[in-house]
Amino acid sequence: MMDQDRFLEILEGFAAVRLAVMGDFFLDKYLVLDPALTEISLETGLEAFQVVAVRHSPGAAGTVTANLAALQVAALHAIGVAGDDGHGYELRQGLQRSGVNMTHLLTLEEIFTPTYTKPMVIQPNGSEVESNRVDIRNRRPLSEAVQERLVASLEQVLPEVDGVILADQVSEPQLGVITPYVRDRVAEIAAAHPEVVFFADSRANIGEFRQVIIKPNRREAALCLGVADESAVTAGQLAERGRELAARNGRPVFITLGPEGMLACTAEAATPVPGIPVSGPLDIVGAGDSATAGTVAALCAGATVPEAALFGNLVASITVQQIGTTGTATPGQVLQRYLDTCGEGAS
Repeated sequence: MMDQDRFLEILEGFAAVRLAVMGDFFLDKYLVLDPALTEISLETGLEAFQVVAVRHSPGAAGTVTANLAALQVAALHAIGVAGDDGHGYELRQGLQRSGVNMTHLLTLEEIFTPTYTKPMVIQPNGSEVESNRVDIRNRRPLSEAVQERLVASLEQVLPEVDGVILADQVSEPQLGVITPYVRDRVAEIAAAHPEVVFFADSRANIGEFRQVIIKPNRREAALCLGVADESAVTAGQLAERGRELAARNGRPVFITLGPEGMLACTAEAATPVPGIPVSGPLDIVGAGDSATAGTVAALCAGATVPEAALFGNLVASITVQQIGTTGTATPGQVLQRYLDTCGEGAS
């Protein structure tokens, strides 16, 4: 286990870390509905739900930047696209509040700003429960010209950052920012810049990334190497596959294991990094993004691969305890969680 002096050295290093987040920036929009105020529409005879509060915040890649901002890194750049619409305005507002440099967040008239609209129904006890989500997404690929602009933005910002996080939220390979063409170009750029931390987190395409650090879960790690049934993979086989993936990509691999933590892999070794025990109500929305933020900030601050996994686990353990929102963690909270569970303050 990492001693406290080493932990503090890495944590204090966050203040010098400069990062770019490239990928799918969504808006998370929460509409709070009060059932006691529901009316019947005179026109349709259907229930008309009444909104009593509205909250919005950056989601997907924006969740990653929010977590990094809360960890107090030195600089953040957004590389992606947004629509020339109201949701795009709200997305930019949220990113601006986090101190994100939006020079390379392109505004495009031809697209929607991707938005997760989340109706939150007030319960009799005053709590909120999410109802059916309404998604606004783009159904046509970005033009070749826009893809070239995104790659050019990455090349332009590269001298100003220590790391690049690729947030591939859109499952369809051609419909998000990280298209096959962009992914191939990123691989070329990453290979030419081994001094920069390139880290990919992908909802559906993690096996397609090369020359970058990847963060698959247990199922994705198995699929990356042709094993369809994750339950058939033993811990030893998973470790072997993690090392194989690290050797294939030429970069480390972090296999997330839910409450069990992470498997931190290089071509030479696969190190289990236990999860941080948590209790009470949990909300796992955004947990992967917060783990990514903690892991990458630590890597850029000089952490080893297993040390970085510990930071990712610590940050995620804090955010999952924040109910009804995509949570974040401050350096002070991360330090306290370390002291309570891993350090001198652990019982």
